[in-house]
Amino acid sequence: MRGACGPSAPRRADGRLLGTALVAMVRYIDGRMRKRRSRRQLLDLTEEQLRDIGISRSQALREGWRPFWD
Repeated sequence: MRGACGPSAPRRADGRLLGTALVAMVRYIDGRMRKRRSRRQLLDLTEEQLRDIGISRSQALREGWRPFWD
C-alpha cells in the first residue's frame, strides 16, 4: 500500500524534521566559526591596517579573543 497512511509515513516526516534540524545546526555552527576566524584575523593586522579600519589594538585584542558563541 502506497501513500501517507501506514507505519512508514511518520518515520519519513521525523526524518525530514531531523534533517532540517541538522542542516540548521550545521549552518549555525558554520556561521559562528566564520565569525571566529574573522575575529582572529584582527589579531594579525598591523597598526596601520587597524587604523585604516578605525579600531585600536586594544579593541582588536578584545574582539579577537571573544568566544565563538558570543
